Amino acid sequence: MSDPVLIERTGDTVVWTLNHPEARNPISEAATIDALEDAVTAVNRDPSVRVAILTGKGSAFSSGGNIKHMREKDGMFAGSPAELRQGYRHGIQRIPKALYHCEIPTIAAVNGPAIGAGCDLTLMCDMRIASSTAKFAESFVKVGIIPGDGGSWLLPRVIGLARASEMAFTGEPIDAQTALDWGMVSAVVAPEDLLAAAHDLATRVSANPPHALRMTKLLLREGQHQSLESILELSAAMQAIAHHTNDHHEAVAAMLDHRPPRFCGR
Repeated sequence: MSDPVLIERTGDTVVWTLNHPEARNPISEAATIDALEDAVTAVNRDPSVRVAILTGKGSAFSSGGNIKHMREKDGMFAGSPAELRQGYRHGIQRIPKALYHCEIPTIAAVNGPAIGAGCDLTLMCDMRIASSTAKFAESFVKVGIIPGDGGSWLLPRVIGLARASEMAFTGEPIDAQTALDWGMVSAVVAPEDLLAAAHDLATRVSANPPHALRMTKLLLREGQHQSLESILELSAAMQAIAHHTNDHHEAVAAMLDHRPPRFCGR
């Protein structure tokens, strides 16, 4: 059996590619869930990795849940209501938890349709770039279920409650241009330019000090649910650490010397 997620390292950027193209890259299989969780754990432990790009192999980004498994009541869709609840909790719900706690910036390079949980998977990333062939659908109602992977929390935070409600209540797809207009993605490019555009964004991000990037991401995450006072306290503590890093001293020196900085991650 081929690897469910291909991992390729280029410099300080890692690319995770969903690798089940014949089934349009579903993410409900245990092997895929394990692979994505392991990929996040690996980069969290590796300070030399600064950015991760997530994409899909073939014509689709991800079809989300495996519809055939739903029909056959197989895998995570098997069992009694109590067993199904545990199947979600210990199955696909591990993906949003893993990506939420991924310490480095993440970019979804959406190469084609992102449907149901596949749409939500793009939202689990910090940034999104779409191919002009991409489509996004919060389509759970079309198969008589609800967003079981955190979509009801993710989608309104990205595009606002009214548009999220429209997508979730109709289940209808939006195209890449609409996703751009709604702020769901930051750019739409030709299919052949997608990975190059994602790597260009990754390079612009990774040009900055890695410790500062990881702490900034954590503050952005915590800022979604903590009070201003709590964030100010956390920011003060992290800022004290940042001021004592070698990369801060290098950044200031390079700016004053009018030269490119050379960051070492310390």
